[in-house]
Amino acid sequence: MAVTWSELREWVLALPGGREAYVEKWGDWTLRCGDKVFVVGRPEGSACTVKASKEDQAELIGATPDVYSAAPYVGRYGWVRVELSAADPGELRQVVVEAWRRTAPKKLVREYDSAQG
Repeated sequence: MAVTWSELREWVLALPGGREAYVEKWGDWTLRCGDKVFVVGRPEGSACTVKASKEDQAELIGATPDVYSAAPYVGRYGWVRVELSAADPGELRQVVVEAWRRTAPKKLVREYDSAQG
């Protein structure tokens, strides 16, 4: 099981308001909803950082410490570092969608949920 940056990018761009932006200062790409970042990484990278709650962070790290760890710099806020080569695509997709939910305006989340049935 493995996930690529390209797959992450596709998942995010399919979400309402999803977009990507390069941050030259960081040397990283960001996946966003509007101007709010919820995934950071590089196309050639083996890992990425995803926004999570402190509770979700603890659960993810506890269940699969070989995949998830506290992210450098922003781990204290709940963000997780994800080893893409070890990540389960279905689980990581759910983590990314939850990160989008924390970031997106409530109206977009309601519209998305309605469209999902």
